[in-house]
Amino acid sequence: MAPIIALGLALLISCSNNSVQKNTQEAQTIQQQLPFEKIAKSDEEWRKQLSEDEYRITRQKGTERAFTGEYWDNKAPGTYICRCCDLPLFASDTKFKSGTGWPSFYQAIQAPNVGEISDNSYGMRRIEVICNRCDAHLGHVFDDGPKPTGLRYCINSASLKFLEKK
Repeated sequence: MAPIIALGLALLISCSNNSVQKNTQEAQTIQQQLPFEKIAKSDEEWRKQLSEDEYRITRQKGTERAFTGEYWDNKAPGTYICRCCDLPLFASDTKFKSGTGWPSFYQAIQAPNVGEISDNSYGMRRIEVICNRCDAHLGHVFDDGPKPTGLRYCINSASLKFLEKK
């Protein structure tokens, strides 16, 4: 029985290493294709720039309570940008009322601006959405949104700043 367990562990480790290597290669390929430079700051720099709540959400993958964020019910025309690096992320004309209590969009302003990462935390299978320039946690994307994409980008208000169209 012990050799079977050892073999299983060896296969698991091998698959995990291959998966990590593949993800690293994919991340490097994506980075080479991005139309902007990545922004990297220390935790100390992020803490100086962000409020405690903004830091918890954007840098530590937190979330805000439903129906409490600044933009969940915002109907003004404009652009939603990354709280951390000001990269344009979502346009107000792709925002819709999802009933979830978080700002929801059916598509990003430009595909390269947002990244997606598999998130299996809390016993759930979800897709995390990040800002591709500074790696800020934005929220999650689900496949229960409206046409034309069928996507619902469920985003924390604390991850965003809003530039109203005048």
